[in-house]
Amino acid sequence: MSLGTHHNGAPRPGGESADPVLGHAFRIRKAIETVIEGKPEVVRMALTVLLAEGHLLIEDVPGVGKTMLAKALGRAVDGTVQRIQFTPDLLPGDITGVSVYHQERHAFEFSPGPVFANIVLGDEINRASPKTQSALLECMEEMQVSVDGTARPLEPPFMVVATQNPGDMEGTYPLPEAQRDRFMARISVGYPTPQAELDMIDMHSAASPLDRLAPVAGVADVRAMAEYVRTVHVAPGVRRYVVDLVTATRTSPLLRLGASPRATLHLVRAARAYAALEGRGYVVPDDVQALAVPVLAHRLLLAPEARMEQRTAEQIVADLVARLPIPAPR
Repeated sequence: MSLGTHHNGAPRPGGESADPVLGHAFRIRKAIETVIEGKPEVVRMALTVLLAEGHLLIEDVPGVGKTMLAKALGRAVDGTVQRIQFTPDLLPGDITGVSVYHQERHAFEFSPGPVFANIVLGDEINRASPKTQSALLECMEEMQVSVDGTARPLEPPFMVVATQNPGDMEGTYPLPEAQRDRFMARISVGYPTPQAELDMIDMHSAASPLDRLAPVAGVADVRAMAEYVRTVHVAPGVRRYVVDLVTATRTSPLLRLGASPRATLHLVRAARAYAALEGRGYVVPDDVQALAVPVLAHRLLLAPEARMEQRTAEQIVADLVARLPIPAPR
């Protein structure tokens, strides 16, 4: 049962259905699609990551709507949204915030940075230096920011939506492995179809469709959806399937670096959200297969053999999925 169709009450363990998730998610999806035309799978992946309490990396050439997608997601959910424009001269304190000394009070006062928001848009993240990129490591993993020895928590939901241009473009720095590993999924928007591009001309002729986008869900709704997603059932056979798939990336001769244990957890969490968006209270192997490439590929490093054969990480993950036996239903 797909997102946006009538749910027939398929129960999860305990008898409760995923209707609360479907209702809010449908409205969020429809709101975003008024801005992003002809990309339903891209919007679906963004919603999956949001409900799985992860972070999203959007990589593509300039001008295809990466920033527009992130802004639309932020506006559809009535939470705080902050944008960080990553540039070569950006400093870590420009992201996390700094302590400022006040002469009148003779004391330091913390001035929060833009990372203190529900949805943080990191625009062109790979145009900043690795030192500045690392300012996001703690907040993305631990939901807190440490400045001057004090840890300051971030309010859930907290999601970093980062955009980046392909690494071979001028003025970019490659994201460190530790940074890439903290993003739950990486997607590409891609060019629109000719019809979608024609519709886009009409939509953008008078004003930006973002100006007409009103919130359709609140922060409390997103928290409730995320709380439900944590309860989606993952059978032992499906868990073993996930572990076997991740292990296969570590033993492949075409890969120099396989997926981390964090990738295993991210794949399970994303599969739970994906199942909830399908109206199910349980994960099936199809959910894992649909998410394997966006969740795993960006974490992998190719071996010289793969580069010589001009293979991509996405192709290697797809091959591993095709070869791995699917667990039998019980």
